Amino acid sequence: MSQLEIKDLHISIGDKPIVKGLSLTIKQGEVHAIMGPNGTGKSTLSKAIAGHPDYTITSGDVLMDGQSILSMEVDERARAGLFLAFQYPSEIPGVSIANFLRAAVQARMAEGEELDATAYYKRLYSKMDMLKIDRKFTSRSVNEGFSGGEKKRCEILQMAMLEPKFSVMDETDSGLDIDALRIVAEGVNTLRGPGLGILLITHYQRLLNYIVPDFVHVMYDGRIVKSGDKNLALELEAKGYDWVKKELAKA
Repeated sequence: MSQLEIKDLHISIGDKPIVKGLSLTIKQGEVHAIMGPNGTGKSTLSKAIAGHPDYTITSGDVLMDGQSILSMEVDERARAGLFLAFQYPSEIPGVSIANFLRAAVQARMAEGEELDATAYYKRLYSKMDMLKIDRKFTSRSVNEGFSGGEKKRCEILQMAMLEPKFSVMDETDSGLDIDALRIVAEGVNTLRGPGLGILLITHYQRLLNYIVPDFVHVMYDGRIVKSGDKNLALELEAKGYDWVKKELAKA
C-alpha cells in the first residue's frame, strides 16, 4: 500500500515562515481532512507539496512510497501519482476539456508510447458516465465561463482520468452553493477507494457532511495541533476555533 509522508515540513513565502514543522502520513484508501482558520498555512501546504515555485520548503521532506518528491519537477510529481485540485481553477480559453485531458493522459505515458484515440474516448465517456457528467461537457473550453460547481466537476473528471495515488484537494468547497457542493462531493465519493488517498483542505464542516473523513486535523499557526475523527469537525463547527487556541494557550 502506497503512502504519502510529510515529515517536519517548514515552508516560507519569501522570508516569512508559514508552515512550521508539520508532519502527517496519508495511506491509500484514507481520507484526511485539514481544517483551520484563514492564514494558518493550509493552502500553502497544498501548493508547496505540488511544487509551486512561490513557496520555499526550508526543511523537512515529503515522501511518496519512501522516495522524496521535493527534487522532482511538477510534472514528475504528477507522473509519480500526485494530484492537486485547485481552490481557484484557471481558465484555458480555446482548449477543449477533451483535448486537455488527452494531453494530460499522454504526458503520463512512457516516452514513445502513443495514446489510442478510440480507447481514450471510450475511457473518458466511461468516467463521465460514472460521475454523471453530460458528454457535451468535453467540447467546452477548460473552465471558460464555468460556474464554481462546473470548475470543480472538471477537476474531479481530471482526477478520474489521471487516477493518482494521492489527491490534495485545496478548499474544493470554495464558491459552491449547496447543490453544487453535493454534486461535487458525490463525484469525490465515487472515486474514493483503496487506490486513492485524499487530503481534503477546508474551512467548513459542511463539506464533511458529504465526504466523511477517516481523520480530521486542526491546523493552526503552521502546525497540526489536534487530530481526531469526524466528530472533531462537528466540535469545530459548534465551538469555532477559539477553543483550540485557548487549549494551546493553557498547554
